[in-house]
Amino acid sequence: MTKKIINLLILLPLGIILIVFCVANRQSATLALNPFRPEDQVLSLHAPLFVLLFVALILGMVVGAAVTWVNQGKHRKRARNQSREAVHWHAEADKHRSRAEQIAGQLPSK
Repeated sequence: MTKKIINLLILLPLGIILIVFCVANRQSATLALNPFRPEDQVLSLHAPLFVLLFVALILGMVVGAAVTWVNQGKHRKRARNQSREAVHWHAEADKHRSRAEQIAGQLPSK
């Protein structure tokens, strides 16, 4: 219940702000991808300004997530190796425990 209220208090104003932003920036803008001839229609994109801004935001988030994922690869690799090592040592300990119980069972009782 508390999570729903917090989400409502955060997401509702954020949604309202985004809607106002989209309405205020709905005029068409041109994104020219050719720096030498900006008037070239082949390498340009016409869209409302808020669409271009949202695409840039989403693209930035995807690139940032990819870079973070690549940079954390060494930590994931170390965690996998340590997990395999832990499984190996647990199996080794179980083998020694069963061997110790077997030896203890063979000792004469007093």
